[in-house]
Amino acid sequence: MIYANNIHKYYGDLHVLKGVNLHIEKSEIVSIVGASGAGKTTLLQILGTLDQPEKNKDSILRINSIDIYSQNARKLSKFRNEQIGFIFQFHQLLPEFTALENICIPAFIKNTPKAEAEKRAMELLEFLGLTARAHHKPSEMSGGEQQRIAVARSLINNPAVIFADEPSGNLDSESAENLHKLFFRLREEFGQTFVIVTHNEELANMADRKLTMVDGEIV
Repeated sequence: MIYANNIHKYYGDLHVLKGVNLHIEKSEIVSIVGASGAGKTTLLQILGTLDQPEKNKDSILRINSIDIYSQNARKLSKFRNEQIGFIFQFHQLLPEFTALENICIPAFIKNTPKAEAEKRAMELLEFLGLTARAHHKPSEMSGGEQQRIAVARSLINNPAVIFADEPSGNLDSESAENLHKLFFRLREEFGQTFVIVTHNEELANMADRKLTMVDGEIV
């Protein structure tokens, strides 16, 4: 599903990623842990095609059999929209839109017909136990509910892989536990691959594999 080889990243003179190698199987849940500044979020952004690594002749990044480095900007944007879902620490919901509308945004970008997108969004809301919140705006929902809406948004296009950056970092302990369990329900139901950067040891240890980053390398 994900194959990365010799991934480097510099910010000025700072060598943030120092030749990272990574292989993640389809439907695997992998957690990435490490101290602040170890390079976890930078790696997640590169794997998620939100950032570019240094161009080395022996660097490789393939996701779902697609050679990421061979894609132009337009193709890469289309790939990201259709094949990748993102969940962030802060849900990033648009406050002026309802839950249903927020979930549908990636589908509309994909040019999915409105009726089809809304039908899929309602199915996800039902799966997540949030049907009653469909027409509520983010300010009318709890933090845990908002984060589950963000999860539904990440799933709307049925992506191959979901990248989560501290997904429970802004939640109380009960909501965090519920979110952690949800990831495994989603894997069983939809077969998605999850790559999760987290400081939460409970979530990290629940994963199929836990990878530790130290000073820009996986150890």
